[in-house]
Parts: sequence; C-alpha cells; structure tokens
Amino acid sequence: MFFDLGEEEEKCIIEEIPEDTLVTGYFLLEYWDSNKAKNSPHLGLTVTIRDPNYQVLMLKRFGKQGKFIFTPHLSGQHFLCLQSNNTRFSVFTGERLRIHLDVQMGEHSIDPSVTKAKDTVKSMEYSLQHLIDQVHYIIRQQEFQRNREETFRAIGEETNGSVLWWAIVQTVILFFVGFWQMKRLKDFFIEKKLV
Repeated sequence: MFFDLGEEEEKCIIEEIPEDTLVTGYFLLEYWDSNKAKNSPHLGLTVTIRDPNYQVLMLKRFGKQGKFIFTPHLSGQHFLCLQSNNTRFSVFTGERLRIHLDVQMGEHSIDPSVTKAKDTVKSMEYSLQHLIDQVHYIIRQQEFQRNREETFRAIGEETNGSVLWWAIVQTVILFFVGFWQMKRLKDFFIEKKLV
C-alpha cells in the first residue's frame, strides 16, 4: 500500500496481530511530486510500534527506505506509527511525501541461496520447515480468533442477562405503580362518595 504524509507528520495503522507472530515491514519514503530530486539525503522515517496497552515495542529512525521487524508478546490491535523526520531547516518543510509500505506477518521469505542449492534434500528440508512455520502461524491465528470469539460471546451473554433482569425489574415496577394507582383511585372515589 502507499499513502501520503506531510513532513514531520505522523500517521498510524492499526493491525490485529496474534502473539508471538513475526511481523516484517518494508517501506520507501519519497516525495509525492515525482519531479523532485531522487537524491534526498535529508528524508527519513521514524517507526513507532505500540502494543494493545500502548506500550512502545519499537522506536527507531530510518533513512528514506528500510525494513523493521518485531514480534509482539500480546494479541490484539497494534499501532504501527510512521512519522517523517527531516534534517532540513524547518522553514523549508511542508512538502507532501509518499510512503510505500508492505507489512507481512509470519515467516514469508525463502532464502534464494537455498532454492538454488544443488542438494535437493536440503532444499526440501527448508521447504518443509517453511511449511511447518506457516502451519504454526495459522494455528496461532486460529487460537487468537477463537479467544476473541469467546470474549465476545461472554460479553453478549452478560449483556443478555442484564437486559433480562432489567426487563423483570421494569415489569415489577410497572405492576407496583399500577396497583398503587388503582388503590389511590379507589380511595379517592370512596372519599368523594362516588362509589
């Protein structure tokens, strides 16, 4: 994906990430206007990763392109915040920038030297290990979704129980007020000798 960003501006992306999942991000920062100089040594990017408790997992400055890797220890929404940093004098800032971002979760890369190896057993072993890692990643994703479903189900059942008790309390109050009104009306009619 790519998106625009002002100089010295921060934008955050929210990603649902299960615990103990390797997350790799690649980015390229360039001017939005392609006519600008390709050689821009003053451009850079600060990457901040926060976990669901807003604790900083990673805070690192990069050049105009780079790669970041982290492994979260909590499941949930993680915040990937990108902020351009600039070494130019602040009067000259204000340009629009384009960030190309690729975020991958789990083990995705296959070493090209292994695929070119002449020993097919080693190549097959590496491919098998890659598949096993993918299966573990899928299992962690399923466990994460299962835990979320259980949490939402518990919240739904608790809400349903609260609504049921609220309806019972309202019904009791309605009967009590109705009985009280009938008694007061009967007493009023008896007092005025209409009955």
